[in-house]
Amino acid sequence: MSAPNLHADRDLDLSNSGRGVWLVKVPKYISNRWEKAPGNIEVGKLKISKATGQKAQVSLSLSESVLCLKEPGEQNIPKDHRLDVSMVTKQTLGVFSHYCPTNNPDAIVPESEKLCLEGKIVQKLECRPYADNCYMKLKLESIRKASVPSRQLKQLDKVVTNFKPVSDHKHNIEYEEKKKAEGKKARDDKEVVLEMIFAAFEKHQYYNIKDLVTKTRQPVVYLKEILKEVCNYNLKNPHKNMWELKPEYRHYKEPEQPSNSSE
Repeated sequence: MSAPNLHADRDLDLSNSGRGVWLVKVPKYISNRWEKAPGNIEVGKLKISKATGQKAQVSLSLSESVLCLKEPGEQNIPKDHRLDVSMVTKQTLGVFSHYCPTNNPDAIVPESEKLCLEGKIVQKLECRPYADNCYMKLKLESIRKASVPSRQLKQLDKVVTNFKPVSDHKHNIEYEEKKKAEGKKARDDKEVVLEMIFAAFEKHQYYNIKDLVTKTRQPVVYLKEILKEVCNYNLKNPHKNMWELKPEYRHYKEPEQPSNSSE
């Protein structure tokens, strides 16, 4: 059974596919003001001037309505900007719009969602301010804000009885105590450890140190001291870094030979 298709097919309006559009990058302070602006005001004017034999000059002048959209204590932003133009090469970029109508119960024919190709990007423009006093003050303020630490010390003039900082929290202390209790390994008598080692090697001929520590629950240093007395440490393949009993301690059962009985 195939998974259900969660994306419905819709027609794409290509009536503006031949239109050339610009991709403009503006400073953050401009985009912040434009986001605050209502949809019914002028936000700026674009001016294109071209002298004979020279490249076109593009400039942007923000409207007074946008310049006034500032919070108390916020710095003024520059009004005039230049736009550096670059051509789009080796790329195909487009602008799409998605129209979602509001449900109108009185509408005779209900509107449907529309996907439109608004045009193909033919030029990229980067909006840059002029280095005047207004921009320098704005830049200085942004540098000052960036240098202010996010956390600051505050002197208390009275005793705070709640939300006091603690050196460690209760659940962290309990976890560490549990971890220490589980991980702590006490040394058993040498004879007891040897019995556990021999019992382990009755099941398998080779062990690494990690498995032996798990089986005996002994400190690594102490366990290695005992292993060196009764085991050999392999430094070559195929059992590299594995321990095995010395020949004099091996008591492996010989495989039973089939008996030749004659009838």
